[in-house]
Amino acid sequence: MTGVALQDKWSMQSNQAGIAAVKRPALSAAYQSQYLNPDLSTKSAVLVYPLQGNALGLSFESYGFSAYNEQKASFSYAKNFGGKLFAALAFNYHQVKIPQYGDAKAYSFEAGAQYFLSENLLLGAHLANPSSSKYSNQLSTVIPSIYEVGASYRVSNKLLLNSGLVKELELKADFRSGLEYQVIDWLAFRGGVSANPFRQYAGFGLLYNNFRIDAAVATHPDLGISPQIALSYEF
Repeated sequence: MTGVALQDKWSMQSNQAGIAAVKRPALSAAYQSQYLNPDLSTKSAVLVYPLQGNALGLSFESYGFSAYNEQKASFSYAKNFGGKLFAALAFNYHQVKIPQYGDAKAYSFEAGAQYFLSENLLLGAHLANPSSSKYSNQLSTVIPSIYEVGASYRVSNKLLLNSGLVKELELKADFRSGLEYQVIDWLAFRGGVSANPFRQYAGFGLLYNNFRIDAAVATHPDLGISPQIALSYEF
């Protein structure tokens, strides 16, 4: 789905401006099995530390298996301007390993912003790798350049609507939309769709004291389903 206009610890991997709204230090880890194929798994971890209107964040992602592996480490700085405007920069280190060809490294940056147009309407924009950074040798693997805008609207204290338009260079634009319904204080249900290709998403979140468990599944019309689980702790 899209997180360009959402604010939580996982904004580290969608729009880093969102971490400037985080109130307490948080550590999260996630695992996703791409299309139920254990050789195509994604492992992620984020750490967010708020500092008097600012926030620092670290993020790590690993994708692939023994014959092919991509890794990305990221450091972000985000600032909260009076609770209405949020902005961030992120600096990334990329590495890809292919045993037959060795490994390659690259650097990129991201920038994001969010703005409360009204009390309940949050707008977001995010750029990833706008400089079109590439790996140091002639690998066919690319670092995507992605541009995204979106909005979230809090209908009530129980219902949140979210949408975004995503454009990756050389690919068609994708429109994504979703919602979250807070059934009770410790349980939320989520769902959504994306247009290109048409995919469906469903999941839930459980909160117990300082621990949170989030689980979701995404469906692809040709490749099948991709389940995901994330564990978080707020200090």
